[in-house]
Amino acid sequence: MNHAKNMYQYHIWANKVLLERIKELPDNVLYEEVSSSYPTIAKTFSHIYAVDAMWLQVLKGMDMKEAIEYPMPFLEKANLYSADEFVTYFEELALQYEEWIDSQNNLELKINVNNPWAGARETAYSEIIFHVANHGTYHRGNITTMLRQQGYDSTMNDLALYWYQQ
Repeated sequence: MNHAKNMYQYHIWANKVLLERIKELPDNVLYEEVSSSYPTIAKTFSHIYAVDAMWLQVLKGMDMKEAIEYPMPFLEKANLYSADEFVTYFEELALQYEEWIDSQNNLELKINVNNPWAGARETAYSEIIFHVANHGTYHRGNITTMLRQQGYDSTMNDLALYWYQQ
C-alpha cells in the first residue's frame, strides 16, 4: 500500500464529504462571514484548492516561488463558487494528482524545495503529499467551526471513518 497516495485519496474524500454536507444547507452558508482563519467557508475551500494546486506544480518541478502564483487567478473567482463547483474543481485536481502519483516510481525521491518564507530544504515527494492532506485536514477543522458558528452541524470526515468506508 502506498501511504502517501492513500492519504491524498483520504484528503479528496474528506473534502467531498464536507462539501456534500454543505450542499444540504442554505446556499449562503458558504459566504456568511465568521471569525476564523478565513472570513468565509468559500474562501477557506478556495485556499485549500489553491495550496493543493500550488503543491502539484512543485511536485511537477516548478520552483515554489513561481508555483505560488500559479493558482492566483483561480482564487479570485473561487471565492464565489457553489459547493457543486468546488466538488468539480477538486475532482479535476484529484485526477491530475493521481495521474502524477501513478507516474512516479519512487515517492521517497527527494527534491529541493525553496520556500520563500522558510528557505531551501530537501523534501521527499511523499512528504509533500502528506503535507497537502494535513493542510486540508487543518482547514476542514476550521470549516467545521465556521459551520457551528452559523448554527449548523458539520459531518464526520476523520481518517478513521475513511478507513471503514473504503
